[in-house]
Amino acid sequence: MKKLLKIIGIIILIPIVLVIVLLVIISFIPMVPNNYTKEVKTGGDIETKYLAMGDYKVKNIKKDGTEITKKYYIYYPEELKNSDKEYPVVVILNGTGVSPKKYKALFKHLASWGFVVIGNDDASTGFGKSADETMDLIISENSNRNSIFYGKLDLDNIGITGHSQGGAGVLTAISIMEHKNKYKTALALSPTHEETAYQFGWKYDLTKINIPTLMIAGNNGEFETQAVIPIEKMIEMYNKIASSKVMLRRIGAEHGQMLYSADGYVTAWFMWQLQGDEEAEKAFIGDSPEIKNNKLYQDIQLSVE
Repeated sequence: MKKLLKIIGIIILIPIVLVIVLLVIISFIPMVPNNYTKEVKTGGDIETKYLAMGDYKVKNIKKDGTEITKKYYIYYPEELKNSDKEYPVVVILNGTGVSPKKYKALFKHLASWGFVVIGNDDASTGFGKSADETMDLIISENSNRNSIFYGKLDLDNIGITGHSQGGAGVLTAISIMEHKNKYKTALALSPTHEETAYQFGWKYDLTKINIPTLMIAGNNGEFETQAVIPIEKMIEMYNKIASSKVMLRRIGAEHGQMLYSADGYVTAWFMWQLQGDEEAEKAFIGDSPEIKNNKLYQDIQLSVE
């Protein structure tokens, strides 16, 4: 009898162990393909240029965070350690269930264009608290003589981006949080639309945004187009923003793909806004901005200077 119970116990235990192993494996599967910069399709010269890796070699470090952020992940140009110049900074906020270890390639790509890129392990970025705490870290590291970032962070050129819940977190950070005025620009990828965001307690106020803001979403899949950000909701959100703004949707892209599929224009936006790159700005302004002629995008609206 005991032997039978033991066998039954083993039979019951095996599926549980397999499920645990599977969950562990899934937790490490990248949400962004490591070679996405070579595989994502582009529809314009500017998009192609800024989707490719930049000229900077990249290093990264981890730092202990708070109860909310847990760990900070900082990617930066390798030359920073021996350089006297300041580097623009981009804060990245996680989408639901997507920690920095699941999209390392995105951090590395942006850092290769000369940015210091900072993320953390917060699973509830929509509330904006981890964005504020990351800003505290940026200010602290820049003034800490024992930090490799001492005097190296350009506090006048800080941007913020995030996907899904992280996109809602971006809108929260730049509209109602304590450090909202420290950002120069923002980019929200497939941000959770207002009604759903409010149900989760992510109470951003689009009417209070006063910095250039880019919103990009996909046009494929029920989750992206009906649950997260239906086109009519996206237009309503866009219209509430009084500052310079751009919106567009990537044709054929589903929700998860929006984390990286428009990264050529994500990088171009930050290169323009934070580094004054005149070639990158042609994607968004001028007599014939590239995004308006790119057949991979639709529902394009522009109101930028």
